[in-house]
Amino acid sequence: MTGSRVVALGHYQPAKVLTNDDLAALVDTSDEWIRSRVGIRTRHVAGPDEPVDELAAHAGAKALAAAGVTPGDIDLVLVATSTAIDRSPNMAARVAARLGMGSPAAMDINVVCSGFTHALATADHAVRAGSAVRALVIGADKMADITDWSDRTTCVLVGDGAGAAVVEASEEAGIGPVLWGSVPEMGHAVRIEGTPPRFAQEGQSVYRWATTQLPPIARKVCERAGVAPEELAAVVLHQANLRIIEPVAQKIGAVNAVIARDVVDSGNTSAASIPMALSKLIERGEVESGAPVLLFGFGGNLSYAGQVIRCP
Repeated sequence: MTGSRVVALGHYQPAKVLTNDDLAALVDTSDEWIRSRVGIRTRHVAGPDEPVDELAAHAGAKALAAAGVTPGDIDLVLVATSTAIDRSPNMAARVAARLGMGSPAAMDINVVCSGFTHALATADHAVRAGSAVRALVIGADKMADITDWSDRTTCVLVGDGAGAAVVEASEEAGIGPVLWGSVPEMGHAVRIEGTPPRFAQEGQSVYRWATTQLPPIARKVCERAGVAPEELAAVVLHQANLRIIEPVAQKIGAVNAVIARDVVDSGNTSAASIPMALSKLIERGEVESGAPVLLFGFGGNLSYAGQVIRCP
């Protein structure tokens, strides 16, 4: 085997839906204000009895079923999350236990909003190095646990959910080279700090950085994969804000691609946003199997990671 590929995806969101009008009853905001600034209409919010690992396990189970494999076939579990309140057992170990896996390696990856694309690259590297044959890669976050619901600048943004991908060894590479990095001196622009931890960000700084600095990096991701932007069938960016997604996608030059806009209905779900959005595109039949798709995560730590994959 010389490469790895994504063979299936799955996603899960809690049942409770929080509308903009619901938020307007909590803070000084309105449906018009939220839509005009971030493009979000609704978001799903987990209850106190729905921990991160439960969201992750639901998405993981769906991905396993779609791939036609059993939990025992998985030898590596990676969970990208920044909202794990408990430190040990980690989320990956808890997911493995919930799904009844055998003895997989189980690791959490905390790169906040770009966590899933970092985790996907890590799984790809592990499979290509021979350290794993089949991996379950999950992005899951429960932003409700770390949100100040009296702060209208952040509470209007967030949602909860999970997305998962099954990655396995392949004779041909279905996951392109990752391009990843960060801007450490600007890490303060997105924060989850304190006791209890709370999410905060410098919205204008993040907006300027994302819309000006990220498009050339995303184009370089395509270059590394040997795919021209106009050849992309879909672009799945971190679902941070519609006012970021649309200009960044336009500047990439993916003129023929479907642009994921799941943020409208799901809000910013951090590490869950990319796999959840891609899973929905596949479920709706909007991307053909084998088509090139750009995944590009960015945000917390002012970090980024992207790769071009072949759609399962």
